Amino acid sequence: MANLSNGDDHINNGSFVKIPKIKFTKLFINGEFVDSVSGKRFETVDPRTEEVITEIAEATKEDIDIAVKAARKAFDSGPWPRMTGAERAKIMLKWAQLIEENIEEIAALDTIDGGKLYSWCKNVDVPEASNLLRYYAGAADKIHGEVFKTSRNLHLYSLMEPVGVVGHIIPWNFPTIMFFTKASPALAAGCTMVLKPAEQTPLSALFYAHLAKLAGIPDGVLNVVPGFGSIAGAAIASHMDVDAVSFTGSTETGRKVMMAATMSNLKPVSLELGGKSPVLIFDDADVDKAVDLALFGILHNKGEICVAFSRVYVQEGIYDEFEKKVVEKAKTWVVGDPFDPKVQQGPQTSKAQFEKILSYIEHGKKEGATLLTGGKRFGNKGYYIEPTIFSNVKEDMLISQDEIFGPVMVLSKFKSIEEGIEKANSSKYGLASGIVTKNMDIANTVSRSIRAGIVWINCFFAFDVDCPFGGYKMSGFGRDYGLEALHKYLQVKSVATPIYNSPWL
Repeated sequence: MANLSNGDDHINNGSFVKIPKIKFTKLFINGEFVDSVSGKRFETVDPRTEEVITEIAEATKEDIDIAVKAARKAFDSGPWPRMTGAERAKIMLKWAQLIEENIEEIAALDTIDGGKLYSWCKNVDVPEASNLLRYYAGAADKIHGEVFKTSRNLHLYSLMEPVGVVGHIIPWNFPTIMFFTKASPALAAGCTMVLKPAEQTPLSALFYAHLAKLAGIPDGVLNVVPGFGSIAGAAIASHMDVDAVSFTGSTETGRKVMMAATMSNLKPVSLELGGKSPVLIFDDADVDKAVDLALFGILHNKGEICVAFSRVYVQEGIYDEFEKKVVEKAKTWVVGDPFDPKVQQGPQTSKAQFEKILSYIEHGKKEGATLLTGGKRFGNKGYYIEPTIFSNVKEDMLISQDEIFGPVMVLSKFKSIEEGIEKANSSKYGLASGIVTKNMDIANTVSRSIRAGIVWINCFFAFDVDCPFGGYKMSGFGRDYGLEALHKYLQVKSVATPIYNSPWL
């Protein structure tokens, strides 16, 4: 594995990768990089090596107050909300261009900070950041209300106005995509914001703040404040001058965010929370393709995905063949340095997550599930875990109910369509789900019966910027992506004017 050394070059199985020097470690408030009021700093760690990359300024309540004040001033008297949509779009497009010009450096930051595959960051995550900015830049000049045909002598119309100062709290598993999933529509709407990246993965967020400044985002519009959820995140959620909060993370933390919003100024909240996503594989499925889909569905991004296919239900007619093949394939899955283009799975993002996953694996063994493969640490250094598959899993087992957020597949069988639907809906979560079948009648019936925010038929991770995404049940509410996300950051104002002596209404 490559060793981390700022500014050094590394050769990984013949591929040349430059580990960037860390340029930005301070809070970004009101257009400037500044130290925290307390002077506190925290370490961010490379999960490949377990070594400290650098120390980051830690935002506390005092820093959040300063950031919110800057965002409030930028909203109440700054140019951003008062620009035309076309003017905002021009700056957002410039930001997207700057991201593409720095794509390799940003991809490397997410790899060393979060253990993500470099190739995926470079080819998917970072380009998606630019795509999100461009999509919402295109919507910025198309925000408008309606004129109503009334039954009274009134001219009545509505306005779509930016909600104000928004607090964004984002997770560590997709630091780049989550940054722009939240920031892009809010910017297009004319909002200003305070964004807290996860303490585990702050590096790319600070780099994006630097590029935002270069692109011409006015001071105070975007404030990036790394810190801990219990301190900085709580301060954002409970702040009396934050007008709305958008949060992606665990259901447990989502509850706290919602409570803080309720107990402060009743700010609206959007929550994209945990998942325990099922995939139903029917007897008519192509087994080899189903194996590939199910395995990618749980091992992609080392299982650190809220929509991961962590519950795999296979119809009994093909179950034995599927189990044999999925175990064989899992044993060939390549785990290692995420800079290596041949590697399919990097390290878990943090020591805490690494230990949590191993703890769940031990729970599965103790509860009587059959460990078919994996279940152990991979290697002696770094937070690597073997691809793990359990069978003979009962619905009430912890590994079947809880979101593990790691490379752990829970494998079960079902008999009928009805039983499959019942098992799929047996979770408290309802974020995503999958169906593998050649029968469109089955696909239609099941997709309308599963209580989840998105259903993937014969595919996985099929997102598009134009398609709204969010959860049912304890997976949260509110939608990211699409124009649904833009509307989260807008509020409707109705305006009425009396009409006198008009020849028509």
